[in-house]
Order: sequence, then structure tokens, then C-alpha cells
Amino acid sequence: IIDIKNSHGVDVLGDVIESSKYSPNVEYYGSLHNTAHVVLGRQGDPHGKYNLPPGVLEHFETATRDPAFFRLHKYMDNIFREHKDSLTPYTKDELEFSGVAIDNVAIDGTLETFFEDYEYSLLTAVDDTVEIDDVDITTVVSRLNHKDFSFNIDVTNNNDHEVLATVRIFAWPHRDNNGIVYPFNEGRWRAVELDRFWKQLSPGVNHIVRKSTESAVTVPDVPSFHSLIKKTDDALSSGSQLDLHQYESALGLPNRFLLPKGNSQGLEFDLVVAVTDGKADAAVDDLHTNTKFNHYGYDGVYPDHRPHGYPLDRRVDDERIFHDLSNFHQTVVKVYNH
Repeated sequence: IIDIKNSHGVDVLGDVIESSKYSPNVEYYGSLHNTAHVVLGRQGDPHGKYNLPPGVLEHFETATRDPAFFRLHKYMDNIFREHKDSLTPYTKDELEFSGVAIDNVAIDGTLETFFEDYEYSLLTAVDDTVEIDDVDITTVVSRLNHKDFSFNIDVTNNNDHEVLATVRIFAWPHRDNNGIVYPFNEGRWRAVELDRFWKQLSPGVNHIVRKSTESAVTVPDVPSFHSLIKKTDDALSSGSQLDLHQYESALGLPNRFLLPKGNSQGLEFDLVVAVTDGKADAAVDDLHTNTKFNHYGYDGVYPDHRPHGYPLDRRVDDERIFHDLSNFHQTVVKVYNH
């Protein structure tokens, strides 16, 4: 019997549902998520009688074109929520960071999204031959981006010594599609993590400026084939090392997807900042000086002792517990789209 009624039970549940060699019994549990994609993708030819090609749900590149994708992922999400809601809610003592208080949170700049025309190279998507020179083939698509902005966070450390803090920034839609304000317990489950970083706090007032371009949850766009060739040629001609360190991580949102799409009137979001005990949180050393992308782990080590989404990962029976915390701040912001 495996006990999953604890902080790391979600890891076991994830190994069971997703395709993972760490599943406690691969033959018994299989791969629910992947199998569901295949089952839904093969509805037109479930037994392979007509030798139809795989459906759009069976390809990562096209899966979101099928509305069933979102229904399926909501189903998977509900499994994890059922598990998380079965755990005991955090107490005030577990959430407090002694001597640390958030005084103010402000945004420098406008939270604004926009669509841009982006030219993709299709050179590697067509047949090629060494006898014929390559011909540039491109297409232009409209894609979401956002203007740069910064979080300005004022934190007071009332201790007489420096402390290591984990700064966690989340946002969730303020209202549902019917215009009803989400209760705290419903909103927190819909929260997206905008950033998480470690900061050394000196005694007294600390003014933290965190740029959107520094977000720990995002990575640069995948480089084009042309840019890789150019970087390689430049490195060879100069005799230097080919530097591709910023593209090492296969995880993370593209930088341009940090903000959800707003609207012309300003789409309301609850912005939440939690400053927690970095010494208790950190799973590796010197996170406050780290420059590597390690939000989802580096060299097999997840940097945070806390579960993903902490402190919003467990149900909240009484939101006053959070509102009474000095190291927790919640405000409503607007995201525009022009």
C-alpha cells in the first residue's frame, strides 16, 4: 500500500496518470493520459480497419485544435484536484514567515497583450536533396505577445538578521464566464504561476524589482534552423564555443506567453504574492544567486521542497487565514489587449 495523503503523494499520482517509468505498477496503471489521447484521436477508425492516419489529438503539435483536448485535460485536472482537496488545509502557523511582511505590491508598466505577425521558416518541413540548392520557404502567423513590465514589491524584514525568502507570484481570473467573482478557494485552483524566485532580505525595508523578462517560469522561443546554422558558423569561424545554454531546458512557457490575453476594457485578474521561508523551501544551495533555468528542476533535482503551486495547492476552507498573513498580499489588476 502506498500512502499518498501527504505533500509528495501528488508525485505518485502523477507517475500513475502520466507516461512514467516511475509508476508503481506500469502494467496495471498504464498511461491514462496518453491512452485517452489515442482513444479520442482514433474515434473514426478505432480498430485500424481503414488504416487512417493518427488523429489530431495524437500529435502534440495539433492536439489543441480538437475541442476534446480541453475537456480531456479538465478531466485530468479534476483527478489531481480531488487528491489535493483530500489533504488537510494549511494552518496559519504553516503559512507564516516570522518577522516578514509585504507592505505593497505594484506594477511598473502596463499589463498589455497584443498580437504580432511572426515569420516562420518552413525549410525543414519540405523534402530536400543535395543536388538542388535550398529555397527559402516561410509563412507568417499571428501570435500572442505582451509588453514588458516589472513587479515592485516592498517587503519588511523585522528580524535582526538577513533571511532567505521565496517570492511566489500567482494570478487567476477575477470572474468566471458569467461575470461572477470567483471565491478564493475556486480562484486559487485556477491560478497560474507567473514567477518564483529566491531573495536575500536585509533587516528593514527591502524594495524588490522583478522584471517580466526575468521570470523563472519562461524560456526563450526555440531558435530557428537558420539561427542555429548562423550561430554554429560564427563559432567555427571565431574558434569559440557554441553557446546554446539558454535553450537547454525543454520545459517552461515561451517568454511571450507569461500573460494571459486581456481585452480592450481590461480583463480583471487577482494578483497574489506570497513570501515564504526560503531556508525551509530551498532544496539546493545558493538559489538567490542562481542564473540557470531550474524552475522545474535541474540535474534531476526540483529546487523547491514545497509542492508545485504552494501555498495555493490545497483547499482553503476559510480565506481569512490567508488575508491575516503579513507575508501574503492579494490585489486586483487589469490585463489589456490592443
